[in-house]
Amino acid sequence: MEPLDDNEIKKVLVVSAHPDDSDFGASGTISSWIAKGIHVSYCICTNGDQGGEESGIPVEEMPAVRQREQRAAGLAIGVENIIFLNYRDGSLAPTLELRKDIVRAIRQVEPDRLVIQSPERNWERIGASHPDHLAAGEAAIQAVYPDARNPYAFPDLLDAGFKPWRVKEVWVTAHHEPDHFVDITDFFHMKMAALHSHVSQVAHNAELENMVRAWGQRNANVAGLPEGRIAEAFKIVNTN
Repeated sequence: MEPLDDNEIKKVLVVSAHPDDSDFGASGTISSWIAKGIHVSYCICTNGDQGGEESGIPVEEMPAVRQREQRAAGLAIGVENIIFLNYRDGSLAPTLELRKDIVRAIRQVEPDRLVIQSPERNWERIGASHPDHLAAGEAAIQAVYPDARNPYAFPDLLDAGFKPWRVKEVWVTAHHEPDHFVDITDFFHMKMAALHSHVSQVAHNAELENMVRAWGQRNANVAGLPEGRIAEAFKIVNTN
């Protein structure tokens, strides 16, 4: 499916399970949107406290470290508004509570477009199908439809001033059948700047840039782009 023209998009909300998920999956595309004047916010479900075992950072310090790194990664590409939901890494489930928290974020930000992780397992890329990713994706799409637009869903949110909001479309990352590719070659350096901000997660990986570039070139090849181009892949869902 063809997405809406970016000229129709004023705000984007990116919902992900962990700090660094959106930077691996979509930060080149996000950088291109910001360059066009689109305002991008993040909603991150967990603090990623089970990641970074190679860093030597004590696990009790990891939530604060990862929040700090994600804020730096956001600033590297122009994202300042980051909502942390503070769920426990490794224990995320598509509960009514999580759904409600994402509905609150949607109504707060009022995005035209949402970027989410795939709620469907990708057997070709098992690393993309972390249980937390699946849970975040499922809760996010449930929040988009039916709840965020429904004034009768979570009436306490309405009482608190969070008015119903209709998201026009959803871009799904790590889907096993992507149907839209964004050439991010000109924004690849910004994607890497965001990723390098996650020091506790990537500092040990001397091949990080080559790895990410290879992933992007593989996407570009699938999209039929010229040799050497770099792309990010999405499934587009019309939710208006």
